[in-house]
Amino acid sequence: MENSQIDSKTKKHLLNFQKNEITEHMIYTKLSKSTKDTKNKKVLESIASEELKHHDFWKSYTNEDVKPNYIKIIFFFILSKILGLTFSLKLMENGEEKAQISYQDVSSVVPQAKQIEAEEDKHERELLEMIEEERLNYVGSIVLGLNDALVELTGALAGLTFALQNGVVIATSGLITGIAASLSMAASEYLSKRAENDERALKSAAYTGIAYIITVFFLIFPYWIMPNNYFLSLIITLLIAVIIILIFNFYISVAKDLNFKSRFLEMAGISLGVAGLTFFIGFIVRITLGVSI
Repeated sequence: MENSQIDSKTKKHLLNFQKNEITEHMIYTKLSKSTKDTKNKKVLESIASEELKHHDFWKSYTNEDVKPNYIKIIFFFILSKILGLTFSLKLMENGEEKAQISYQDVSSVVPQAKQIEAEEDKHERELLEMIEEERLNYVGSIVLGLNDALVELTGALAGLTFALQNGVVIATSGLITGIAASLSMAASEYLSKRAENDERALKSAAYTGIAYIITVFFLIFPYWIMPNNYFLSLIITLLIAVIIILIFNFYISVAKDLNFKSRFLEMAGISLGVAGLTFFIGFIVRITLGVSI
């Protein structure tokens, strides 16, 4: 079909495709120039080339130049530096799923649109899987530290809250417990990896310990700022725990292409369940032993 026969609605779709492709071409190009890893650089350059090819294809129909979305370019460039290439680029590519309906709308006018959609969905995702990031190699260690801190410390704080009913003492006890537990977890992770002759044992231990101790500080923070409102502090601590679980699982679900909902509900359910159980235990301890501070 001649380009002159393209209706205004279809042309608007094509211009949007064209703008999106040139924007992502510039994102991948900018990232390829800023990365030092040779393999990742080649992967990013390859995807950038694909995006430019798609842009040129849509331009052959629109016969117009479009400006890229500079805000999007800056946003994803900064995001990649903070949260990593894999997460940022997969998040960006996931956003393209909304364009599938538009591809179907123009396929009657531009039959190659379905091929472009297939390439966007398959080829680029395959290339993205080739990107290597150190932090993703240690996801298991981070999960270990994070999950243990959430389960153990939310439980401990819940029990201490009812047993002690003193914000400063609860926070201090939580901090001491958390530091000791983080060192213990890091040591256990190191010994476990060493037993498997894993050369990354020390880094795995570091990721586990750091994930644990950072979580500890977030969880005890409410008790420091509201020492007299210990029950409110507990509620806020549990809310913080849920937010940490939500953010972490969203990150992992995007970066690793995992199911977000099931992982989030499982992790949140375990943490809150243990907290509820130990709160009850704290109640029993306080009544039985007559603890009063």
